[in-house]
This record gives sequence, structure tokens and C-alpha cells, in this order.
Amino acid sequence: MGLEEEIEALRDEIAETPYNKSTEAHIGRLKAKLAEKKEKLQNQSSAGGGEGYHVEKHGDATVAFVGFPSVGKSTLLNSLTAAESEVGDYEFTTLNVNPGMLQYNGANIQLLDVPGLIEGAAQGRGGGQEVLSVVRAADLVVFVLSVFEIDQYERLRKELYENKIRLDQSPPSVKIAKKGKGGIRVTSSVDLDLPEEVVGEVLREHGYVNADVTIREQVDLDRLVDGVMDNREYIPSIVAVNKVDLIEPDYVETVNENLRGHDIDPEEAIFISAEKEKGLDSLKQTIWEELGLMRIYMDKPGRGVDYDEPLVVPRGSTVGDAARNLGGDLEDRFRFARVSGPSAKHDEQQVGTEHELADEDVLRLIVRK
Repeated sequence: MGLEEEIEALRDEIAETPYNKSTEAHIGRLKAKLAEKKEKLQNQSSAGGGEGYHVEKHGDATVAFVGFPSVGKSTLLNSLTAAESEVGDYEFTTLNVNPGMLQYNGANIQLLDVPGLIEGAAQGRGGGQEVLSVVRAADLVVFVLSVFEIDQYERLRKELYENKIRLDQSPPSVKIAKKGKGGIRVTSSVDLDLPEEVVGEVLREHGYVNADVTIREQVDLDRLVDGVMDNREYIPSIVAVNKVDLIEPDYVETVNENLRGHDIDPEEAIFISAEKEKGLDSLKQTIWEELGLMRIYMDKPGRGVDYDEPLVVPRGSTVGDAARNLGGDLEDRFRFARVSGPSAKHDEQQVGTEHELADEDVLRLIVRK
């Protein structure tokens, strides 16, 4: 039996096994085996040839446009950037990953027009694994859906899930420390629904014999397996509904119902027309917010405050982080800083490296000569 058949057999057995307390450990073993087999199959497919895709990351963040063929990703990229991605109304127009740079709020945000996914991409169909490897390196996924084909959303999410991409989740708080003897010991800061026996079975299936396991959140079997595998990518996502210029007003409620049917709040989806360049300002603002970036205006000695080219850093960054981002030996020569703006108690507040900055702060670094 080949790997694909083994994977299907495991899926069937999981689906056919009733889930209850007496079967938890058995299902845990099956899910652990399934994860290992899928990993082997993907590794085989990756080694099987094809040049794959490699896009060098540039700018302050990277965003991947994900969608099935012909939903308008290339048109959207061209509308948002100076890129020239080929556009057509037939499938597979985009055969390579096309990058473009969106300049917004002083940030350079790299946008990637990813070739249209097809079902089975995670198993390598249509060069899918190479495409998905590009998505894994992104800081944000933008699902680009046709207003007429909202049901593509679940199929796309499934392909990403199959390729170890976990959307809109934080990593499970599961820590494993191997030891020389003593078997598997489970420590938890919450009252786990999963019995220790099930946790032990999953770990043993992944090759652990002696280990201390610390779990600091409620996890189900899938989250436990994710925590044990420790090779998942956790990426935020948003939904852009394209081609809204082609629908009649009385079809809008149908679109909203379709969105809600896939657990997408219509208030949170961004409705756009890439062709007519409608809704793009809202999309840019949402991308900015989801990336969690902020602008720091540097007060440069003898030149004043540079409002044209801010330092763009992740939300929650400190003065020390800003100094590191600026490069050189500023961090080593740092004496103190002066901050004005939302994070300061008053203008020109004197702070140290641990001070947490806020969007649109003005920062002046005082360093040793």
C-alpha cells in the first residue's frame, strides 16, 4: 500500500470511529500517524522535482494573495502596485509568483500574486506545494474570492491547512523536553479535557519515550498534534470579495448569506472591484491593521523630524527594538531616548530601551560619540 492509500485508510478509520472517552487514545494515535504520513508524502513530493518558487522577501512585510484561478488576483496586484502581472480571463494566467510593492503609511508592503491554487495542491497537484511554500513565508494571507463563488473559501482554507498553515490561530502552548528516563510526564496549568493517557499515546506515536510535557491551554487532539509536530506556520488572514461591480443590488444579501454560511462576517470582509479600483482604500487600511505595523518618526540631529520616511516596526516594539532596526552600532552606543506622542506621558519624555512605542511616536536617540 502506497502512502496516499495509507493516508486515505487512516482518514476513513478516523471518520468511522465514534469519538468518546474510550476511543480518545486510539483516535489520538490515528491522528498522530496521519500527521506523520502526510509529512512523508509532502517531503517525497518536494523531493520529486520541479524548480519550485522562491521569492526573496523585501520591504516591511509580505502579503500573499490566495485564490483559485481567474478570481482577479493579478488585476488586484496591478491596481495596488506598479507590478505588471499578466491578466486574462482564462485559468492559470499566472504561472510564476509575481511580486509588487504597496507603499502605504510610509511602509513598503510586498504583495505576492500567487498562482491560482487547485484542489489537491497540498498533495502536489498543479505545482501546489511550491506555491504553498511561498504562502508559508507570508505575514498575512488575503483570500481573493469571486463574488459569485464564495464557497471557494472553505476549499482554499483546507488546502492551506493540509500544508501545515494555521490561519488566525496562535501556536498551541505545548512544550516538550526530552529526558533520559521516567517515561512521559504531563504537567498542565489548566484542567485538561484530554486524559494524560491520550497525550502520552500521541507523543509515543511521534517517537517520544521519555519526556516532560507542559501544556498551558485547553487543547483538542488536532491542536495537540500541531504542538508536538512544531512545524506549523501561524498566519493571520482577511477576505477580499472581488468583482462586486458585476452584481445587482438585490444580490448583495445573497452574497452576505453565503459569507455567513462560511463563518465570514460580512462586516469584516472587504468588498472590492479590482477592475474598477473600488474598495481598494479599505483593503489597504485592513492590510495595514492586520499586519500590526506602526510608524515611528525619527527626530534626526540637525535635520528635525522625518515625517516622510518613518521607521516601520511591529506593534509593541520598544525603543531598543527601534535602535536595532536602525542598524549600525546605535544599540551599543545608546544612552537614552526622548519620545513625544501617544506613548509618552509628556513631550520629550526621557526613556530607556524598554519603553514601548506607539504608532506615530516621535523618537530621538541620544547616543555616545
